[in-house]
Amino acid sequence: MTPEELSRTVLRAMRRAVDAGELTATVPERAHVERPGPGGTGDYATNLALRIAREAAAPPRRVAETLSARLAAEPGIARADVTGPGFLNITLDDDSAPRLVQKILEEGGRYGHITPDTGALAQLHTPHDLRAVVVADAARRILRSQGVLVRVTSDEAPDPEWVEVMGVRIDGHGHPAAPLSHLTTLRPAPAPRTPDPLRLGRDAARWALLHPAPHDRPRTDDDHLAQRESNPLFRVRYAHARTRALTRNAADLGFTAAPGNAHAPGPADAAAHDLADTAAHSLLTALGDHPTVLAAAARHHAPDRLTRHLVRTADAFLAQAGTVLPLGDEKPSAAHRARLALAEAAGTVLAGGLSLLGISAPEYL
Repeated sequence: MTPEELSRTVLRAMRRAVDAGELTATVPERAHVERPGPGGTGDYATNLALRIAREAAAPPRRVAETLSARLAAEPGIARADVTGPGFLNITLDDDSAPRLVQKILEEGGRYGHITPDTGALAQLHTPHDLRAVVVADAARRILRSQGVLVRVTSDEAPDPEWVEVMGVRIDGHGHPAAPLSHLTTLRPAPAPRTPDPLRLGRDAARWALLHPAPHDRPRTDDDHLAQRESNPLFRVRYAHARTRALTRNAADLGFTAAPGNAHAPGPADAAAHDLADTAAHSLLTALGDHPTVLAAAARHHAPDRLTRHLVRTADAFLAQAGTVLPLGDEKPSAAHRARLALAEAAGTVLAGGLSLLGISAPEYL
């Protein structure tokens, strides 16, 4: 269950409580759900009860208890616990993981995208600066994934090599005649002129300019080309290539992916089994967060949020990649097919995210 689906589930539970006369309040358009903070429990938490308590004329904990009882009866919810002054901590049931993996595999590169277009409009404007233009180009792609129609303009036409090497696109140049309500000017810290970012090539140069936060000055040295673990772009692309290799290797062993329980049977060693479970859970968490990350990156015009999410997803996948294929004389099992499906879902998310950044995702690396 993705955060968006869980948000709709929380609202559905509230609507049923209102219809039954258990609560008197207006059902909002959206319920904010997020990962629990330090010391929290469950898979997700929501402050909906705190938000509606005044309108409901009831203490937040009482509102939360009412919602908790309704949520516990919803498909996909194992339990909903009330904590603190009225937070709801939600634990998903064991079937939520296979459903999430199946959803990703079915939607492919459009997982996390919003269709059809929402009708929202945005105009991004930049100074005549390479990094600003690249950030705007990536922000355009991410905004389009969220159903927003986007126009990108700049003070001046981009240099020809920016278009040729970096693949950027500008819809018009010159100062806007008048400020528009949806006009946003992007002014990230510029890239250094030396070393020249363009010499890195499209993929590494775009990553070098997009990965740092907007206020951080990017590095454009050769470390972005290094094929080693310290290079986050290499880890992301290597993780994607490894997911594709696992699919090919599994085919050689005579089995294919099938979403299911990826946790058992696990390694014979108990400590290794716990480690594999933790790694798989971290990966599922990252995959489930992907739509929320895309929405936030679009809302804040911040491609760096997506780059950091891809690194997190790649690292979570690589931590459990060794459990996907059978070892030695071990026969492929339902758990191996489920782990392969999880790996393929990770590859799908990594490829889709890199595409939104304008970066290629090779199948061999």
